[in-house]
Amino acid sequence: MYTPRAFAIDDLDALDRLVDADAFVTLVTVADGAPCVSHLPVLYRREGDRIRLSGHWARANPQARHEGRALAIVHGPHAYVSPGVYPDKETAARVPTWNYAVAHLGGRLRTFDDEAGLGELVAALSQAQETRIGRDWTFEPERDDHRRQLRGIVGFHLDVDAIEIKLKLGQNHPVANIAAVVADLDARPGPRERAVAALMREHALPSGSAPMQGD
Repeated sequence: MYTPRAFAIDDLDALDRLVDADAFVTLVTVADGAPCVSHLPVLYRREGDRIRLSGHWARANPQARHEGRALAIVHGPHAYVSPGVYPDKETAARVPTWNYAVAHLGGRLRTFDDEAGLGELVAALSQAQETRIGRDWTFEPERDDHRRQLRGIVGFHLDVDAIEIKLKLGQNHPVANIAAVVADLDARPGPRERAVAALMREHALPSGSAPMQGD
């Protein structure tokens, strides 16, 4: 991933927050020289600097037969930035851009299809998402119909050994420009834009220079 120095960070707490906000990743493998891509919900576990992603495919998915090197892309919030909000838009001949957060997690992919392991994975994945939306569906391993469904999936663990986090949040701009973009994003109706504004406050603006939300 092309990452200018101003946009690269190594803060694993920031990675934790990105995944917690949206634990739906793009998983990329390569077979016979061609990329294979799946879009999947995952469980994210971190102990210190050790990270594991776990999830599953439909058994018919060709990627379910892949092991070895793989890349998971974590998609954070993103938003269009108009040059019209910059105080120096004319003197610096500013152009449109896009602010965003993304992480690339590379590692070794291992598959599994034993009933116990798949049952534990499905139970944990569903519990995490059901809790998030206030629902209470649970995987019930004592039910034959629930266990039979496991035959249609293949699980995976991705043990991460390479981490790239890119926060492109206007850090290469003057503080006045960054503050103007934060205010503009906060005034837009979408939660995605406000999420980018929050990241800009945390990572791009010097302490004490951030505009109040809603200004």
